[in-house]
Amino acid sequence: MSLRRDNGKTPKVPLAKLSKEDQEYVLDQPKPKAEPDTSAIKKLMTPDQLSLGGPVVNSVDMVLVPIPAGEFMMGSPASEPARLDNETQHKVKITQPFYLGAHEVTQAQYQQVMGNNPSHRRGATKPVERVVWNDAIEFCRKLSEKEGVEYRLPTEAEWEYACRAGTTTAYSFGDDKSQLGKYAWFGGNSDNTIHPMGEKLPNGWGLFDMHGNVREWCQDWYGAYESLRVVSDPTGPASGEGRVLRGGAFDGLP
Repeated sequence: MSLRRDNGKTPKVPLAKLSKEDQEYVLDQPKPKAEPDTSAIKKLMTPDQLSLGGPVVNSVDMVLVPIPAGEFMMGSPASEPARLDNETQHKVKITQPFYLGAHEVTQAQYQQVMGNNPSHRRGATKPVERVVWNDAIEFCRKLSEKEGVEYRLPTEAEWEYACRAGTTTAYSFGDDKSQLGKYAWFGGNSDNTIHPMGEKLPNGWGLFDMHGNVREWCQDWYGAYESLRVVSDPTGPASGEGRVLRGGAFDGLP
């Protein structure tokens, strides 16, 4: 224990030498919270990202990384194996940089903001699951109120742009699905359960679990792409019957 004297000096006093009452007082004090170490994530960031600033850690220990503005081909080429017929390629421009969580929201983080944990497969550092879209929106609203800055779900275009991280291949790491196990928890390696965030390799922009673990909500209504011409910051159709989920999951095929 450290004690500060009137002369400004701070002598060290062994806890055992304090009175029982003082020991109880010291042990009852809240321990200072250690922020997540962002140095490893910072090393993964590109110069374009670093020019926007380093990773940000908020009050519930979410680590957010800057995503630079840019453009990309959204969708997939007709020659890509296992593509769906709703993936027609078109150019999208993301005109403003934004921050995105380096990891999926954990159960501990969700609990701090929402006061409950709906997950079936429990674990503080596992991603929260069984969250309906409206609850994800409410999480963003409450977190915005708590932090004093706006939090929201990414649009589908922002999500795919961030997931691709400047690549044009089927996965952010290339086209070889045999390498997926290094980057994602999916049906072939997950033992049919979710896993703590950040155990696999990240993509080129320092984002983890984009190809697996749990699927992730986007802001958009599900529907056909707004335009197959060049579009800027698309937000999806004005209405629909369901919201967009992106990314792979622990029970999905490669």
